Amino acid sequence: MTTDQIAVRLPALLLSELDDIVSRGVYESRAAAVRAGIEIITELERQQHIDRAIIDGYTRRPPTETEELAAIASLREAILDEPW
Repeated sequence: MTTDQIAVRLPALLLSELDDIVSRGVYESRAAAVRAGIEIITELERQQHIDRAIIDGYTRRPPTETEELAAIASLREAILDEPW
């Protein structure tokens, strides 16, 4: 895998907090922590993009009454199947 280096400027307080996280062994290095943060925000944005697409689809084509009733029936069956 090829990689590219980026430079990030951080305020002193945030850098201090980052160094504390690294010193406690949560991440191996500053770079590892930054990579993890970027991976997290990338994944969150991907999930939000999917969520927005689903909402858009249901907004453009709402479920029919039959589909809503089937969903409620399915939910009731799932609840009854729970070992509570």
